[in-house]
Amino acid sequence: MATKDVEALSEAEASEELAFLAETIAAHDEQYHTKDTPLISDAEYDAMRQRNSAIERRFAKLIRGDSPSFKVGGRVAEGFQKVTHARAMLSLGNAFSDEDVSDFVDRIRRFLSMEESDELVLTAEPKIDGLSASLRYEKGRFVQGATRGDGEVGEDVTRNLLTIDDIPRTLKGEGWPDVVEVRGEVFMEHAAFAALNERQEAAGKPHFANPRNAAAGSLRQLDARITAERPLRFFAYAWGEISERPFTTQVEAFKIFESWGIKPNPRTLATASIKTILDHYREIEELRSGLGYDIDGVVYKVDRLDLQERLGFVSRAPRWAIAHKFPPEQATTVLEDIEIQVGRTGALTPVAKLKPVTVGGVVVSNATLHNEDEIKRKGVLIGDTVVIQRAGDVIPQVVEAVEAKRTGREKPFEFPTHCPVCGSEANRDVNEKTGKHDVVLRCSGGLTCSAQAVERLKHFVSRDAYDIEGLGSKQIEAFYEDGLVKSPADIFTLATRDAASVAPLAKKEGWGETSATNLFAAIEERRTIDFDRFLFALGIRHIGQTTARLMARNFDSPEALIEAVTVANDKDSQAYADLIAIDGFGDTAIESLVQFFHEPHNQEAVAALLGEVKVIPLEAQDLSSPVAGKTVVFTGKLEQMSRSEAKVRAESLGAKVSGSVSAKTDILVAGPGAGSKLKKATELGVETLTEEEWLKLVEGY
Repeated sequence: MATKDVEALSEAEASEELAFLAETIAAHDEQYHTKDTPLISDAEYDAMRQRNSAIERRFAKLIRGDSPSFKVGGRVAEGFQKVTHARAMLSLGNAFSDEDVSDFVDRIRRFLSMEESDELVLTAEPKIDGLSASLRYEKGRFVQGATRGDGEVGEDVTRNLLTIDDIPRTLKGEGWPDVVEVRGEVFMEHAAFAALNERQEAAGKPHFANPRNAAAGSLRQLDARITAERPLRFFAYAWGEISERPFTTQVEAFKIFESWGIKPNPRTLATASIKTILDHYREIEELRSGLGYDIDGVVYKVDRLDLQERLGFVSRAPRWAIAHKFPPEQATTVLEDIEIQVGRTGALTPVAKLKPVTVGGVVVSNATLHNEDEIKRKGVLIGDTVVIQRAGDVIPQVVEAVEAKRTGREKPFEFPTHCPVCGSEANRDVNEKTGKHDVVLRCSGGLTCSAQAVERLKHFVSRDAYDIEGLGSKQIEAFYEDGLVKSPADIFTLATRDAASVAPLAKKEGWGETSATNLFAAIEERRTIDFDRFLFALGIRHIGQTTARLMARNFDSPEALIEAVTVANDKDSQAYADLIAIDGFGDTAIESLVQFFHEPHNQEAVAALLGEVKVIPLEAQDLSSPVAGKTVVFTGKLEQMSRSEAKVRAESLGAKVSGSVSAKTDILVAGPGAGSKLKKATELGVETLTEEEWLKLVEGY
């Protein structure tokens, strides 16, 4: 997405970007909070939220119902009981500079109409990078524990929390409220994290990316015995529902929590001096690497609870608290080379090969450069001394080149025009929402590129595609690894090759005569397939089931479609005009088809497949109707049915519905207000009907 200055955005641009940000941030919330696998750094995520807020401030009337400003966390993961929080578990606003902190304090003073001489005490505590949890105690006994979830509804992880030594089953002392929810952060210390990854490696299991992911994954185990094996910790930082509050300040609350046997962070400070809390922030930042656990900032809160209540909340965060985030940890090293990695979706990603350097206690030798545009924007050259940061302590990335250290021996990186794995052309994809080319370059050899082949083959045999019984993801992976199935056509030659093999499938581990015979029979049953399922099975980007069905309705065979798409490479051609005229079919889908069938590797793979299977046209539901096989265009205002109803009805009668009038149009149905389409139809001699005439024509069919 463009990074045009917010003040320079038009209302239309702002609306488009808010839609993009809402969808993108929601996707990253899902990855972070529900799947515990963040795909971007904390810094990148925070930047998106900041931009969203800035646009909303300038264009208040464009604020969306699904705005990230109204959301906290992610949805409840499958397999857990839901817990509705008695009091919402909200998030915090962020500060990134001393000035932001001063502004935060000034806003509080203005809101409360405080005089300059009035004392405002704030607390400052390390912000733990873990997973928020709420502990519910009734009459001093722990009865339920939950994750934050989306802030309103969390996951019941009571049994798992009971395995954590820092969480008492019964509160110490006496005189506790009948009901109290203590809230805090579950985390894993660095030493425990390292030991856990050693055990993962010994067991042949994948490593956890960082302590936060390890803590989240450990707490959200359906089997509490697994959680018990993971040394988790807990620091309290707040409370939720409480029947009677025995404290009046944040500091008092922490002291009482401690007397109950629940620890708050010992490095919490209370002061009325902004200078002191900022000094405390810098002190904690310096101590950060030696704390033994991950933190990503310092949280400031108004100490007096009566003032907190007066201040209240705004959208997803309290007015009386803010998180002062640390800048990502950085180091400098030499960029020795840049290599291209091809992902499972065909994305070509440049990876910086670095002279190993320690950043935040971790040795880094690889870092992402994101894409071709990012390399150009940063002006990075091979041989440069570069600044590296472990943004959010997750994904190392190259920040910038240190130009002052250049010797003249550095050289620019030439981004490839073809996939380094299979040699197919690499193209920039079209963003479905904006219609613009993305920054990501993708390999077009989807069916034959080994970096993508397994995922493409899994899609090919999936339920909505070929749906071959007994041939699922597990079998595809094994067949590909053994060299038995490298392309879709190989599936249909498998039985013949197996019969001549010295190591037939029936003798492989996990297989037998019956299972092998059943598989070959299931494959044989799928040699005949409907055109739309065939097209969907090819896994062409932006060609989903609906679009595949649309294409199948408008072309009699794969060969006819391929011929049209090949000519449509020229946007001035009649073939392109005919394609774009198909109602529901746009530039993005056309470009995807053109790129796919332009690539020789894909042409060969599809030709080989067509040599093994029979593709049957998508038959109209009623070929006897008077409009079967005809191309129909609807224009103007329809009064007896909606445009969608008209389209569905026409297609059910075997007609093809187009969005524009051409020489191939057979019928134009014109309602009141028909304009240019009616004029063009008249010029071309196209049969023109009113809505009533159309309904009379198709009546009874």
